[in-house]
Amino acid sequence: MSREILLLVDALAREKNVAKDIVFTALESALASATKKRIHDEADVRVSIDRDNGDYESYRRWVVLPDAEVENDEAQMGLIDAREIDSDIEVGEYIEEPLEPIDFGRIGAQAAKQVILQKIRDAEREQVLNDFLERKEHLVTGTIKRMERGNGIIEVGRLEAVLPRDQMIPKENLRVGDRVKAFLLRIDRNARGPQLILSRTAPEFLVKLFELEVPEIEDGLLEIRACSRDPGLRAKIAVKSNDPRVDPIGTCVGLRGSRVTAVRNEIGGEQIDIILWASDPAQFVIAALQPAEVSSIVVDEEAHSMDVVVDENNLAIAIGRGGQNVKLAAELTGWAINLMSVEESAVKLEEERLNVRGLFMQKLDVDEEVADILIDEGFSSLEEIAYVPLAEMLEIEAFDEDTVNELRNRARNVLLTEAIVTEEQLETVADDLLNLDGMDKSLAALLAKGGVRSRDDLADLAVDELVDLAAIDQERAKALITVARAHWFEQ
Repeated sequence: MSREILLLVDALAREKNVAKDIVFTALESALASATKKRIHDEADVRVSIDRDNGDYESYRRWVVLPDAEVENDEAQMGLIDAREIDSDIEVGEYIEEPLEPIDFGRIGAQAAKQVILQKIRDAEREQVLNDFLERKEHLVTGTIKRMERGNGIIEVGRLEAVLPRDQMIPKENLRVGDRVKAFLLRIDRNARGPQLILSRTAPEFLVKLFELEVPEIEDGLLEIRACSRDPGLRAKIAVKSNDPRVDPIGTCVGLRGSRVTAVRNEIGGEQIDIILWASDPAQFVIAALQPAEVSSIVVDEEAHSMDVVVDENNLAIAIGRGGQNVKLAAELTGWAINLMSVEESAVKLEEERLNVRGLFMQKLDVDEEVADILIDEGFSSLEEIAYVPLAEMLEIEAFDEDTVNELRNRARNVLLTEAIVTEEQLETVADDLLNLDGMDKSLAALLAKGGVRSRDDLADLAVDELVDLAAIDQERAKALITVARAHWFEQ
């Protein structure tokens, strides 16, 4: 009997070209399955085969769980009962009971064979997949074997991959037998069918195509730092040279446009803008908005956004057809871009100036002239006046030292008073509102002042009501109300 098992394992390992241990594991699973059917369908059976002599032992086992979590007495045991058997056992460990090994010759031969062969097939598939992954091939080339519900099944060596319909370039007409390139988007190890999921629309696909056409990228002389795409229509890539002798844009374009044309042909003639990457975010955004020319730019670090001013002649170019140019520039740079004309910018700046002037006049109890001097010197908040280095404020020619000290003291007193009021307001706020995703203390205090003190109070508001009450934009208001209402639907 033991010799029979060893001969079977050796024969299957040779026939299927897999490790013997995989066959042993499959055989243990088959024996355990057959044994379990003799006891109870929900029982847990473990079979252990000695790899040297072929002897095997069978055990019925129960996983130890907290008593309240036991749902299946056939395979689970409460901690109290388990400790009557083994006083040292812990939750997560197993209680095992030896079983009389079943006669191998009496197992349903066909059932055992199917289990073993399925395990071996799974092991073979996993081995082929691991061999592929070890090669780290992110750019995949294969032939379309068949189409299933609009998805392309692609033969990649010994593997099958799937190119989903939504990952194909719009309007491209792929057919059975076509040879295509695609980017390896992800691996789905739980899929019953092809486990390689491909994409021809991902920005990474475009990057890999350039790496294929531009050897200087592989050599490290230049690199693609960012990429954004509107698949089939237009794309932008940002390139950076690591060698001052190499022109990054010209190198990617190639002689008479040969390199960029080769890439475009692979992606259905998609227009590609190649721009110079810049470490300065403002310069990067200006470059990303090409071919539009930017008049001025204001960076808001806190909101991670930029107000970009262009003249009337460039506004349509900057926006692009259907907003395409500004959308791709925002995706490329990672910054929110607010495009505006010179006139719109002037109106916005004047509104901001009026708001800051009113703040300074009210909170610092100063006249319009003093407020304007502070604004002209670059101050836009009470925090800046209160905590900017004294030496910087003393450089303001219109103010003497006494005036500077008085302004700083007034600003600090206002901030301290507001902090105390905020803390008092927060004492009335429920934890479920304060701990809500997207909420902060200053906003919670402002809401409490308006009578909104709990998650349900917030959930009852309409978006417009929250915008007016908290002076936040519609997107944030909508997100906060959605999160606040989530528990209603869970219930």
